[in-house]
Amino acid sequence: MTTKTTIDLLRHGEPVGGKRYRGQLDDPLSERGWGEMKFAVSAETPWEAIISSPLRRCSEFACYLSEQLSLPLDIDERFKEVGFGTWEGLTRDQLRANDKDILKRFYRDPANNRPEGAEPLATFNSRVNNAYTDAVHKHQGKHILIIAHAGVIRSILTQTLAAPINTMYRLSIETARLSRIQIDDERPATLVFMGRRRLSDQK
Repeated sequence: MTTKTTIDLLRHGEPVGGKRYRGQLDDPLSERGWGEMKFAVSAETPWEAIISSPLRRCSEFACYLSEQLSLPLDIDERFKEVGFGTWEGLTRDQLRANDKDILKRFYRDPANNRPEGAEPLATFNSRVNNAYTDAVHKHQGKHILIIAHAGVIRSILTQTLAAPINTMYRLSIETARLSRIQIDDERPATLVFMGRRRLSDQK
């Protein structure tokens, strides 16, 4: 009999202030964001433990959910979003106003086109995947939920798919959507699904 570990990844809902390069700014969820998150967990809730980023748009809902489901909660600093440096708090239109091709360069080669003062992509990837490896080891054989950010989830998924980290922004991670990874003794880590609104939804 094989040992199976299941990891569900849930991106936070809409934060106060809407879409922008928020990075490590600590905005809470908007009212809409809370609604999105509650809908995401309104069907199946198979988890045995919850792990969260410390930033409020993740941790406040994680605390709520852990209380609702009577599940243990770990807050792991390493699951913070990537630091965007001087881009933090800015919208795409604000960035394009000064340089119309700035985002084109970034998305095609994010490792070598970092915002000024941004966290290096390799450093970010290393801290996220150290946290993820520790979580999988600690909860081997269980079904866990990690509540985090688009960048964090991209980092984990690119590792799962053995893809170069420079391709991470080719993955679209919408707010309050679930992805699942399974690991067992016979197969390498496998992406089971990506981007579901809730677990009972079929795509």
